[in-house]
Amino acid sequence: MSISRTFDIAQSGLATYQDALDVTSNNIANASNPDYSRQRAIITSAPTTQSSNIVWGNGAQMQDIQRVRDTLTDTQIRDNNQKYADNNERDTITGNIQTLFSEPSDTGLSNTISAFYNSWQQLAVTPNSTSLRNNVIQAAQSLSNQVQSINSGISSIKSDVLSNVNSDLTTLNSDLQQIQQLNQQIFTAQSAGQQPNDLMDTRDKLIDAVSKLANINVTYDSGGSAVISVGGTFAVDKSTATQFSASMVNGKIVIKNSSGTTLNGLSGGELNALTDIFNNKIPSYQASFDNVINQIMNGVNSQTSKGYTGTNPPQTGVNFFDNYTNGVLSINTQVLNDPNMIAASSDGTSGNGDIAVNIGGLINQKDANGNTVVDNYTTLVSQIGSDKQYASNTAQSYQLLLNQLQTQKQSYSGVSVDEEMSNVLQYQKAYEASAKMMSIANQMIEDLINIIQ
Repeated sequence: MSISRTFDIAQSGLATYQDALDVTSNNIANASNPDYSRQRAIITSAPTTQSSNIVWGNGAQMQDIQRVRDTLTDTQIRDNNQKYADNNERDTITGNIQTLFSEPSDTGLSNTISAFYNSWQQLAVTPNSTSLRNNVIQAAQSLSNQVQSINSGISSIKSDVLSNVNSDLTTLNSDLQQIQQLNQQIFTAQSAGQQPNDLMDTRDKLIDAVSKLANINVTYDSGGSAVISVGGTFAVDKSTATQFSASMVNGKIVIKNSSGTTLNGLSGGELNALTDIFNNKIPSYQASFDNVINQIMNGVNSQTSKGYTGTNPPQTGVNFFDNYTNGVLSINTQVLNDPNMIAASSDGTSGNGDIAVNIGGLINQKDANGNTVVDNYTTLVSQIGSDKQYASNTAQSYQLLLNQLQTQKQSYSGVSVDEEMSNVLQYQKAYEASAKMMSIANQMIEDLINIIQ
């Protein structure tokens, strides 16, 4: 083997281990970057040559800079991302709804309902008392104000949910566009023989973000491009990024892609939680709440309409409540203007409070399902609390699982400074040995020149 070959082999060692040190330095520099995937220098023998039936080695070469990534862990993280995000969003929204009812507390609607019926029971004892009649009106106003406050709060939450859907869709569309651009860049780089590891890390970060918004499926084509579907509907590949938008159809949120196809396959992520709560949960809560308020209004009106007022002469057919529409329980303006318009008597005689007695007892009257007003209200509050608790417990479970998966990911793909420093020493020694070999080859040439002279 000639001295020049020795030079070449030593030079290949210098170049290879310089590159390996660069890879290790880049790893150490990104040790605190949670989105960075550790890179590994793949060092192999350079192509050999054959001379006189002997195969000669030609040193070393950097074959590849490999990105260390566990696709199974990535898939598990994304699957659990959408489940955690779904339940966490449900926990937050149902918690906000639960706060509107302030139960259990002294200021909750349950106590307000009881106070309203109690005011009628007190009026029944002294039906001609103007102060007790005013107490009935004040209790009714408190009830009406709280009902309106709850309904306004529910409307506000629905507005916030719709706003969050549009915000999430804006984020989703932006992420999908960036993924499509990265797919193109990665394809171009790989076609040129490059390994775009940093671009892949950025793309994986965006895919993880998308998995929090909706349930997704990710595959990779032969060119290395990520092909993603959202809720079972195609979303992005190398050439196309679908855009999604929300619209209201019959009072429900409907999400469609740019082709007009409805996104019917949502089963996880924030968008699934938001649309399900808006389209199903809140309407169910609202219907139950309206049933309670209608039960109160209809029960009271069914009694006052057949009773007699305390005016002179007594009047009959006067409803205590006007109506319950658009979330507002309206009290008859006649009653508000004149407490004597409250129909507390069953026969119009002075001192008769039979109607007030009947209304006071409505708190214990059962409906067709065998439930009192308080029963129905308690069932509603319990359902909201149960939904919140389930979402909270489920979110916590998935959070623990995600923490374990993230730890597993970091142990595999994350940078260990101790390990990298060990590689630095290894590559440094190999570099020094290659430099020493070059120095020896140089000395051999000098000795040969001196001999010839």
